[in-house]
Amino acid sequence: METAIEIEVRPTEIDVMGHVNNAKYLEYMEWGREDWYNQAELPFDRFTEMNIGTVTVNININYRKEALLGQHLTIKTRPLKVGRTSYVLEHIMENEQGERVADAEVVSVTIDLKTRKSVPVPEELARYFSL
Repeated sequence: METAIEIEVRPTEIDVMGHVNNAKYLEYMEWGREDWYNQAELPFDRFTEMNIGTVTVNININYRKEALLGQHLTIKTRPLKVGRTSYVLEHIMENEQGERVADAEVVSVTIDLKTRKSVPVPEELARYFSL
């Protein structure tokens, strides 16, 4: 399942170079992940009911092109691979012209909320990686 959100670059997201600050790209992608979880019917509350937390342990991001004030960006999110206790979501960010602005692979681990130790990826999440 792939999802997509659209955002508009705001003045507060621009750095002294006149383009989107690198840290904002990560925030945009986080919004994309939240939307993906919600569309997968796995919002934060559902994970809490399962006593599961998701922790980001690695982000490999490639900055491909500047994003500028007022641009509309599309952030696509899709499942890439799943392991025993970890999984990878891929993000592709494009501008209005369809040019790739950035892409990333985000590795997350599922943990038991009480023990704070890793646990197997629940089937409710893992099933999206075999579709």
